[in-house]
Amino acid sequence: MKSHTGRKERSPFHDQAKSKDPQTRVRVRKFIKNLSLLAVLAMLATAAGLVYLYATSLPLADSDRNSRLLDSQGEVISTFSAGGKDSVPVQLEDIAPDLVNATLAVEDRKFYNHYGFDVQGMGRAVLVNLEHMQMSQGASTLTQQLARNLYLSHEKTWTRKAKEAMYTAQLEMKYSKDEILQMYLNEIYYGHGAYGIEAASRMYFGKSAKQLDLAESAMLAGIPKGPTYYSPYNHMKNAKDRQKIVLNAMADIGEITQTEADKAYEKMLSFKPESERKTVESAPYFRDYIRSLAIKELGISEAMLDHGGLNIYTTLDLRVQKAAEDAIAKGMDAKSELETALVSIDPRTGYIKAMVGGKNYRTNQINHVLATTRQPGSAFKPIMYLAALESKQLTSASMFNSEPTLFHYDNDRKTYKPGNFGDKYLGEIDLRQAIAASDNIYAVNTIMQIGPEQVVSMAKNLGITSNLSAVPSLALGTSPVSPLEMASAFSVIAAGGQRTPTVAILQVTDAAGRVLYESPQTKAETVVEPAAAYVLTRLMESVFENGGTGNRVSKAIKRPVAGKTGTTNTDAWLVGFTPELSTAVWVGYDQGKAISTSDGRRAAPIFAQFTEQALASVPPKIFTVPDHVVSVYIDPESGKLAGNGCEEKRLEVFIDGTEPKEVCHGTTDDSDAGEDEKTRQVQNQQGIQEEKHSWWGDFKRWWVE
Repeated sequence: MKSHTGRKERSPFHDQAKSKDPQTRVRVRKFIKNLSLLAVLAMLATAAGLVYLYATSLPLADSDRNSRLLDSQGEVISTFSAGGKDSVPVQLEDIAPDLVNATLAVEDRKFYNHYGFDVQGMGRAVLVNLEHMQMSQGASTLTQQLARNLYLSHEKTWTRKAKEAMYTAQLEMKYSKDEILQMYLNEIYYGHGAYGIEAASRMYFGKSAKQLDLAESAMLAGIPKGPTYYSPYNHMKNAKDRQKIVLNAMADIGEITQTEADKAYEKMLSFKPESERKTVESAPYFRDYIRSLAIKELGISEAMLDHGGLNIYTTLDLRVQKAAEDAIAKGMDAKSELETALVSIDPRTGYIKAMVGGKNYRTNQINHVLATTRQPGSAFKPIMYLAALESKQLTSASMFNSEPTLFHYDNDRKTYKPGNFGDKYLGEIDLRQAIAASDNIYAVNTIMQIGPEQVVSMAKNLGITSNLSAVPSLALGTSPVSPLEMASAFSVIAAGGQRTPTVAILQVTDAAGRVLYESPQTKAETVVEPAAAYVLTRLMESVFENGGTGNRVSKAIKRPVAGKTGTTNTDAWLVGFTPELSTAVWVGYDQGKAISTSDGRRAAPIFAQFTEQALASVPPKIFTVPDHVVSVYIDPESGKLAGNGCEEKRLEVFIDGTEPKEVCHGTTDDSDAGEDEKTRQVQNQQGIQEEKHSWWGDFKRWWVE
């Protein structure tokens, strides 16, 4: 539009816009300034947040809060966990590379390239899930999964997700990638109570994680996505389908070729039968025993045990414990309902060195080592014979007639008629023969002579606390006692009459290392005359010699050992000792069912294998000869000192003063009392010398076998 003057007129809107340009520019500059300030503040806040996260300690993981059980060398045996986890931590280098690669391929391919969060992967997972209309891919990195497993529950809340992000960042800051991967593989759940790859490998394949091949690795790597759904024990088809996904994922990223993947998928895997599956933790029965002691005797609460971070140092020796577990595994039928127990004590200290309370902890948590409902049978006889020897009413040469006998007791108001196994009677026999053959008639004759009350008193002195009936049948072990009591009682004999209280817990410290409990220093107490204990020990060695009830396993034991078998209708025992270990082995059924002959023969081989394996690095030792012991040659038929005319001679041990005084000359005239005394003195000297050097016979047996 032109004015009448001919000039072009400006629009009023133009003037208005021009007048607003400075204001707009001011606002834009202000906006940019504020935005920059916010960016700087955000950067500062982020930096401050990262510094805070780095400086702030991560919370204790549940596994870190669990109290730990340690052996006598300070090695961790297991942890106390209310959840009953099976877990065996291992180093990353002790895990098969195929397992590591399989896990990364299927769970977090960019693990080594991200900082805990895979944004691209999260986006891709969303698209894939939308495409398939199901949750076919997850978005969590291994670090996120680890943070969730260590510190959080699996609830789906924003608070939990925020904490997960925070802990993920802290893990990435504080640990290397290899350390995070190692923690993840030791923490992740593989089903059936197995946490961590080592526990899973042992459970499914009976081998260590380091020994896994490609097919096995792919199978295990697929389980954590759904431990129940993908368990080969529960759903083999699902497990194989998942294995194929893992193998193809490994091929996709070039870890293996497709040919290798197909070949691994086709391989027939050998799974360990679920029925034979055992807990992977060492000494689970001992762990429960310590838990009970800690709560009942030390006053430690269950909450403190589970989450107090205590360190409980014990007397157990893991090497000896493994020998016990190996012997049980070899000596028992995994498919049978027959149960067993083994406990071994160091007689020099009273320390429990090994404890196996049953055949399979996972299927039966009853600790049979502590069961006070089992009859020891003839294994109890040495306790009675010890009482007889110490009272000097019986010696190694004492004779009784092994024949069917009706015994009268309680002022002739009651009778008792025992019998020998298989109705086998030996006639006139001495104590050594009676112990070796486990003769019942000799045993009852003994208890009738010394009185059952004296036997009960001896048992109490040896540490047996179960109630014992003071009746003639006590001689045959009819009063129930526990394997722990039997091992403890025999440890006194092994220690030459010295009794040291049984100890299992040495020290308890809190998470900061402060000592909360320390086992008191106990001094051995002499409760049995050492000479009597030694004489009985020498007699009990005959159990493993020709004619003894333990002779079947004598070749497996290449060191001096003493012991006693025991068999009832429902129980089989072998309780024995060396100078280093006193061990009780029991076999039987929980239901009190009768045991077969083959069942009854399982205890001795278990004892023999355990003793040799546990002491494999210990040179054979003879039992120390105490004072007041004499050794003389006797005539086995008469029990008299063996003279020149005797056809048979046997070196025998006696408490000084109880050895035979009368000399047997066979067909010669033995009326010369002076000659008898001279023969006795000479034999005492010869016997002592041979007794001191009797280690040669033990060594020769050990060497030639």
